Amino acid sequence: MSEQDIQNSIRLKLSEMGYYVERTNVGKIKLSDGRWFDCGPPKGSTDLKAYKDGKAYFIEVKTPTGKVRPDQENFIRQMQERYHMPAAIVRSVEEAVEFVSS
Repeated sequence: MSEQDIQNSIRLKLSEMGYYVERTNVGKIKLSDGRWFDCGPPKGSTDLKAYKDGKAYFIEVKTPTGKVRPDQENFIRQMQERYHMPAAIVRSVEEAVEFVSS
């Protein structure tokens, strides 16, 4: 199962559980002068954000063998330590459900 498949399954399951879930999209646009413009959230931002009952959850999705980049580890650590927000790396729907339920 690909990372995108896992993300989609998590989005569906959490939505069924009453969470509002959004996927973070990133991209680049080439400007008319040839420079590139980065669109989207800061580097390392999590793939998904889930919201319910006034709480936000930051979810980085990986396959069972997927590697977490240093900027992703840093983003998660900042959310946890600096902002006291729940943030985690998950590799399955079950892990995502456990994370938001804890």
